[in-house]
Amino acid sequence: MKVLTIGGAMIDTIAIIASDRIERMTMMNAESSFLLLEEGRKTEALEISTHVGGGAANVAVAMARLGLDVAAIVKLGKDARAETVLAHLLQEGVSTRWAVRDGRAPTGASVLLSSHERNAAIFTFRGANTLLEETDLRDDAFAADVVYIASLSNESADAFPAIVRRAKAHKALVATNPGVRQLSSRGSAFQDSLAQIDVLAVNSSEADVLVPALVARFGEGGPALPLEPGEAPPRLAARGFVGGGHEMGVVNFFRAMAQLGPRFVVVTDGRHGAFLGTHEAIMHCPVVETRISGTAGAGDAFNATFTAYIAMGRHPEEALRAGAVNAASVVQHVDTQTGLLSQDSIDDRMARGGETPAVRVWPHARLPS
Repeated sequence: MKVLTIGGAMIDTIAIIASDRIERMTMMNAESSFLLLEEGRKTEALEISTHVGGGAANVAVAMARLGLDVAAIVKLGKDARAETVLAHLLQEGVSTRWAVRDGRAPTGASVLLSSHERNAAIFTFRGANTLLEETDLRDDAFAADVVYIASLSNESADAFPAIVRRAKAHKALVATNPGVRQLSSRGSAFQDSLAQIDVLAVNSSEADVLVPALVARFGEGGPALPLEPGEAPPRLAARGFVGGGHEMGVVNFFRAMAQLGPRFVVVTDGRHGAFLGTHEAIMHCPVVETRISGTAGAGDAFNATFTAYIAMGRHPEEALRAGAVNAASVVQHVDTQTGLLSQDSIDDRMARGGETPAVRVWPHARLPS
């Protein structure tokens, strides 16, 4: 099976700081926490390491380790960072035939500060990732079974409709994980393409950005997910989706998204697991409990694995569990790729049963109107 990934590639520098060397402030009436750095003072790190990252690179490596034939369209500078990215992708079995070099900007880079709960604060320089243009999209590259469009930065997001059209012209399964910036600044172009998208994967913050446009067409609120006596609701089932001063319940959100076209809508919610909406049901998969060294890359691992399993014809419940297994392996490492598993390893862990969570399913036919 051939896969093409499109989007960001960069160099990640990760600093791990002991919790007693950096203060954390948590907001009492919000869901935010902040790491506090003292000006003019050196802070001792437990480790500082450098890795290849970026959405398209992470997904490409994830799918290559699953045994798929993967190529990547990424925009890189003409610098040493680009050479590092290209060498790493080749080492992982990812074709760089379609990678583009551009001297107008350096290759992207990020600095991650990881401490306390290891949910890193990230400083991002997007660099050449912002320069992807429609002219960079070679038609031959789209002769693939799956086209996965990672988050596109700034002006690169203008190429999104053309990417989707070319992928569908080649009858590929189209999956995408748009970022908050793309959804906020180019939301109308994204929504116009929804009917041609097979797998839409977002996190809860990205889903919140979609709320105002959905409310305008489908209304606010909606019924709650029915629960068994004593059953604790997943966080998003209780919270719903909130954006632009509007609120939308989980049931109405997934019903609305189903009407707009995508066959599978994944919403990841960190340690609270992931929801999946299909035309037949709403599902929730808890996380696999594990030791956490860093959370960066967990979403990419989950979404890449879910998409690959769907493309291979596996059942959506199985694809959710596979995504949870691979994401749990990734968070045991500080970087975004070291923990990525092979398909055999994931299947073995799922076969053991006790290591993977059960998926809760609510068929649409049984949900309140």
